[in-house]
Amino acid sequence: MEIKVSVPGSCGELAQGIYRGRPYLVTCPIDAYTTVTVSDKWQGLEGLGEKSLQSLRQVLAYLGKDTFPYGMKLASELPPGKGMASSSADIAAVAAAAAAALGRRLSAEEIMDIAVSIEPTDAVFFPGVVCVNQVTGEVYARYRDLPRLKITVFDTGGTVDTVDFHEGSETVGEEMPPPVFTAQAPWHLAPSLARAAEKSAFANQSLLEKRGLRDLSLLARRWGALGVNVAHSGTVIGVLWPEDMKPARVQEASLYLADNLSCVTLLRQARLTSGGVFYS
Repeated sequence: MEIKVSVPGSCGELAQGIYRGRPYLVTCPIDAYTTVTVSDKWQGLEGLGEKSLQSLRQVLAYLGKDTFPYGMKLASELPPGKGMASSSADIAAVAAAAAAALGRRLSAEEIMDIAVSIEPTDAVFFPGVVCVNQVTGEVYARYRDLPRLKITVFDTGGTVDTVDFHEGSETVGEEMPPPVFTAQAPWHLAPSLARAAEKSAFANQSLLEKRGLRDLSLLARRWGALGVNVAHSGTVIGVLWPEDMKPARVQEASLYLADNLSCVTLLRQARLTSGGVFYS
């Protein structure tokens, strides 16, 4: 028996803030993954950090099991402490893989209950894009048909501890309604999505400043970018490009931006994709 489970990370969030006293975030899943492999051909745990181990203990308790009889390995493309949902992807992939090996497929809601018991959670394991309360796990809205924008992920340096940042998280974020709450908001249109993401990014500057954010936004627009988004509790900035922009042009623009803005480092190219838990 061998089971592989992959969960995407993120490039920060499309939006994050407070609405009527409740925190929310809108996920920004990308095509970079944590993958957990479970096998009955070997024993032991490899690559699991403390939060991943907590996830394994939680799912065993949830399923009424005392021990996990298989081997488990975790590998991730997501650097920790950057706001790329590395912990959330790890927690979700471990929970889903362990449960599958024990004969259960957990729903996204079940995984969310486990995840928020460990830390404020980026819900990248829900299909599509979702708006959630990252503290309680409540799902406010689900969106499955957003454009697959190209995203260049830049890093501003350092790391941020999610738990520390969200201490007292009921007051973390600007008071502003999430764009997805408004039925008339044209979230199927890439420019509107990018404008909403950029508005949220700049609103977050008073809470966790990203040096060079405005310069990056202005310079990227000269190359055809639609806008920027950020990790509201991390260090990365995403430059949002049209879905049909040629990869060579995106790469040329991204290298230019990295060369001309000393406050950011180019991390990777990505796409806005569907969140979820993927089994193989």
